[in-house]
Amino acid sequence: MMTNPTTDAGARSTPDASPQRFLTGITTTGTPHLGNFVGSIRPSVAASRLPHVQSFYFLADYHALIKCDEPARIQRSTLEIAASWLAAGLDPERVTFYRQSDIPEIPELTWLLTCVTGKGVLNRAHAYKASVDKNTAAGIDPDADVTAGLFMYPVLMGADILMFKTHKVPVGRDQIQHIEMARDMAQRFNHLYGEHLVLPEAVIEESVALLPGLDGRKMSKSYDNTIPLFTPREQLRKAISGIVTDSRAPGEPKDVEGSALFQIHQAFASADETTALRQAYADGIAWGDAKQLLFERIDREVAPMREQYQALINDPGRLEAVLLAGAEKARAVAKPFMAELRQAVGLRSLGSGAVAAPKHKAAKTAAPAFKQYREKDGRFYFKLLDADARLLLQSQGFDSPRDAAQAIAALQKEGPAALPALQDKVAVAPEISASDVAAALHFFAANAH
Repeated sequence: MMTNPTTDAGARSTPDASPQRFLTGITTTGTPHLGNFVGSIRPSVAASRLPHVQSFYFLADYHALIKCDEPARIQRSTLEIAASWLAAGLDPERVTFYRQSDIPEIPELTWLLTCVTGKGVLNRAHAYKASVDKNTAAGIDPDADVTAGLFMYPVLMGADILMFKTHKVPVGRDQIQHIEMARDMAQRFNHLYGEHLVLPEAVIEESVALLPGLDGRKMSKSYDNTIPLFTPREQLRKAISGIVTDSRAPGEPKDVEGSALFQIHQAFASADETTALRQAYADGIAWGDAKQLLFERIDREVAPMREQYQALINDPGRLEAVLLAGAEKARAVAKPFMAELRQAVGLRSLGSGAVAAPKHKAAKTAAPAFKQYREKDGRFYFKLLDADARLLLQSQGFDSPRDAAQAIAALQKEGPAALPALQDKVAVAPEISASDVAAALHFFAANAH
């Protein structure tokens, strides 16, 4: 999620001087391959070195339990992924690098979020719906082999993000829904208990390279077409020699379009090197020579990291120490925040003073609320409901969740004065008066902190 994208608590903007928090999780179910390096590891390591950024990277071993029931595989994957990130240059002194299962506050926050998250929201989660659709098509029980872990996956992911007051979560488009759901959880929690949780924003990784695998399809463990990132040199050569090419002979011009070999080379090469190989294709380079060029180019970049990787793999105690030190840094954030949230929801000591009398439920819930969501057309919408859940305002579709969030922020800050500038994007619901809308919008201004 690697994860995902800026607001701080509630809908307030974070000052420019404040560091932005980025968070990325890596599920511990496999061995990193070249596609992971190009698409996630390399850009994330580069991003971790940017100024005014606080980066959180975690090994999502709780998430791994949802899809893998092989303990040895999860342990080995944890070792390999941790070693890969460190060998690629991730600096544990500069970032917070930790194992999810070392942070007990995460499952505790998961439960708090579970208690404010509607089942209907989880019913719409992509992974759950895909399983239900598959079972329905097969004519079996829609929930056959669907675990509660799979169903609750978005809540655990929401806890991962919200625990560290994450501002931005880098994700692919297929993960946007999870960030939206985390925002919904935070809004609901804040509405009930006060402004505690930061609403995260997805950073859509449009330019991330998706490497083709040995067979030309996307490089993926699911297709068994990967090239392991730190495979030994000769095994790397052998794997590259197995990349599927066409039957054109040496001397015959070759197309770069659709060539898996060319695309993989381009992900590692400089612009000049790419231009040179493009010309070599036009001149009819032999496939064997092209594969040798690719092998040499990849090995030149990977070899120094491979040596460091192997040293880390051979010293798991060193990796364990790094992860435990990262967990200590992470818990320095999580423990006091969890204490704040426990206090907010009423999990309080009885011996620390007078016990507060409960408020009437109506006083807690009688407030208007914005609801942001995504429709099947891929666009982002919001609506404003009054305290009785009556629709007051309905938006048109926005191209990104950030655009929708900015419109909401303007309405919350400026009140009815923001409506003229948004007249093409926001409409008053039928049979709703301007005074009803104004009263709801004035509520946000009156309760701003």
